[in-house]
Amino acid sequence: MTANSHSRVTILNVPIDHVSMQSTLDQIGLWVDEEPAQLHQICTVNPEFVMQARKDTDFLAVLQQADLCIPDGIGLVYASAWQGKRLPERVAGSELVNHLAELCAYKGKRLFLLGAAEGVAAKAGEIYQAHYPGLQIAGSWSGSPDPAENDDIVEKIVSAETDVLYVAFGAPNQDKWIARNKDKLGSVCVAIGIGGSLDFVTGRTSRAPQWVQNLSLEWLYRLLKEPWRWRRMLALPKFTALALIESLTQR
Repeated sequence: MTANSHSRVTILNVPIDHVSMQSTLDQIGLWVDEEPAQLHQICTVNPEFVMQARKDTDFLAVLQQADLCIPDGIGLVYASAWQGKRLPERVAGSELVNHLAELCAYKGKRLFLLGAAEGVAAKAGEIYQAHYPGLQIAGSWSGSPDPAENDDIVEKIVSAETDVLYVAFGAPNQDKWIARNKDKLGSVCVAIGIGGSLDFVTGRTSRAPQWVQNLSLEWLYRLLKEPWRWRRMLALPKFTALALIESLTQR
């Protein structure tokens, strides 16, 4: 499987790849072994991404040009089913980052952690190395998507001979940052925006219990834990209505 050779479903103009967690890792495994290395961007799309892209054409363009858009939201799985093109499963970015760190350890690839609050990336790197013996952490840096910091951050990543890059600036800043620097990142072969995943790794934020995840109610758990997110959560019912209307008009 090569970039964009597998099937995709388009939901409200945003492409979502027809992948599972395993096929995503299989694809990444091929990319990190490519010679010469070329950068592949992965976006962890959820309904909030889709709604944000409706009012941010630059973000929409990034998603449409990404090498892989994984379905990081159960709402996308439901919306794809309404179109008769059901996605295999939700591919949670917060889980993918752990599997990818393990893959880096197995393949001897160097992982750079960029973003999150001060000290979080460094702590996450230490935790990863404890969990995955042999993992090479190329570097860690909190940084920001501020253009004034751009060149300095790029230099850190390139000089560290990075293979895989995690960017935790939050969407859409992280995804735009990767797209903007795609041709400047040297040996990086995979770059992925990971949102708050490093907070989960370090325990600063907890994921929902497994039974809540199994019921596809992780979004509700997070809202109860972080009620200040309620305005952002309004995107969910809007997304559901628009995706349902789109599926009806396609029949």
